[in-house]
Amino acid sequence: MTLTQIAEAVAPHGLTVMGHDTARVLIGTDAGWWDVFTHSPEYHDQAKDPVDRWSKRILNALANQIGAKATYPSDGPPYAPFIAWALATGRFWQSPTGMMIHDTAGLMISIRGALTLPAPLEAPEAGQSPCATCTDRPCVTACPVGALSATELYDVPACKAYLDTPGGGQCMTMGCEVRRACPVSQRFARPAAQSAFHMEAFRG
Repeated sequence: MTLTQIAEAVAPHGLTVMGHDTARVLIGTDAGWWDVFTHSPEYHDQAKDPVDRWSKRILNALANQIGAKATYPSDGPPYAPFIAWALATGRFWQSPTGMMIHDTAGLMISIRGALTLPAPLEAPEAGQSPCATCTDRPCVTACPVGALSATELYDVPACKAYLDTPGGGQCMTMGCEVRRACPVSQRFARPAAQSAFHMEAFRG
């Protein structure tokens, strides 16, 4: 199955090919994913990890159909090296915040799984990070508590503590201010309900 055929197969599920290397294809959410997911049994059954369970149901079916092996970010430990795989595609880079940025999704990255194909793929062409031409870099100063930096580890405790304050309400309802500040992310904006869903899951 070609990359175009894989993209066509996952599109009805609100998914897209976010990149590939010579061995595997990374599948992530697209603009229509939230509408698809909220009509799924996993969204409504109130059991744990609905997004992971939905992803495995959809991508396992495709993997079985094309003779591929599906791998998921939630599998582990040990966890598969999804960051290294993403960087090898030539479509992901480290942003000034330390988070990865994607050429079309910006900081709104949600890789749902990887498909390792039975035959090797052509090597991808390396692109250029959108950060290279972003002069204002609003992401750098967007976090109210400075939890994200290219030189320091993500300060998760500070981030979560802020979410529990009145000032954190906008992050909880609209999504991470750093992700939303990215100009590329703004072209790949998520519905507010989707952002709130992910933030609630992150906060625990």
